[in-house]
Amino acid sequence: MAKMKSYILGAVFVVLIATQGMVVQGSSNGNNNGNGNNGNNNGNGNNGSSNGNSGNEDHDDLTALGSGQERAQCKAKGHCTNKILVCPAQCPEKKPKKNKKHKACFVDCSSKCEVTCKYRKPNCNGYGSLCYDPRFVGGDGVMFYFHGAKGGNFAIVSDDNLQINAHFIGSRPQGRTRDFTWVQALSVMFDSHNLIIAANKVSHWDDNVDSLNVRWDGEAINIPTDGEAEWRSDGEERQVVVERTDDTNAVKVTVAGLLEMDIKVRPIGKHENKVHHYQLPDNDAFAHLETQFRFKNLTDLVEGVLGKTYRPDYVSPVKTGVPMPMIGGEDKYQTPSLLSPLCRLCRFQGASAGNGMATI
Repeated sequence: MAKMKSYILGAVFVVLIATQGMVVQGSSNGNNNGNGNNGNNNGNGNNGSSNGNSGNEDHDDLTALGSGQERAQCKAKGHCTNKILVCPAQCPEKKPKKNKKHKACFVDCSSKCEVTCKYRKPNCNGYGSLCYDPRFVGGDGVMFYFHGAKGGNFAIVSDDNLQINAHFIGSRPQGRTRDFTWVQALSVMFDSHNLIIAANKVSHWDDNVDSLNVRWDGEAINIPTDGEAEWRSDGEERQVVVERTDDTNAVKVTVAGLLEMDIKVRPIGKHENKVHHYQLPDNDAFAHLETQFRFKNLTDLVEGVLGKTYRPDYVSPVKTGVPMPMIGGEDKYQTPSLLSPLCRLCRFQGASAGNGMATI
């Protein structure tokens, strides 16, 4: 009964988010066309990179050079162990503070043993990405579409110690046989905790207004916009960090030992609406999430719309050469609510769905 109550409360949270409309003026043209190629990171979606949080699992931060270039000493096993890597002059900081839009220094202590300059935002053509009218790039590098259903919740990843659900919003114009859908919220469940990242419903988009909503165990959290511009969980064995990667509408989420996520909130712009014939109403920008996942320690039996593509024996069933290769599975991965770990093939055994939700 307690778990059922928490699932219902989770559904209430999604409804509340969906009704938090804000009337603001738009400044985004929304020209993304939903088309793209396979990813450009490595096949397991985890390139061993870090953007400079303290408590890195694969390296220790050292004192920066006089030029301001930050340094790291690798502690991951392999030929990179104990090597000192120095950030390039073009991106001297792992976490730019004065201008979050600048490229950051990414430290890779894996077999690559290198530092690179990258923008801290989702790569919608990269491994583990989930963008557009839900288009995925799997752990095998194969791109596919999964449409789900308007108002539905689906298990994106379900493993022994991790579950990620997605809440879909959408619209079905007259004469169409399926919904146009986008991911409006993600629920990350692990141990005895849950973390929700959602896009607020907005009537008209403004890049300067933060439309991101983050909750930890049912409580809204505030992510500072200055200084370190991050929120950290307190007193937990597995630390959770949510840091801003832009002044508004973009964050990086790190759950130690499990995953990293780059997330951006964006609308459907007028041009995109017209090109794809979405026929969306004028009073809803359909703010949604673009996300790229990097996983750690997934089991060989991981499930979920995206999770199963990380299995070592996975063979994609999608038809190559078609513009929109589709994958089904709605009946296998649909969950009763955003916070429910229950579906036909779900594997998660944690207790996080029932934790702290009475405050919503």
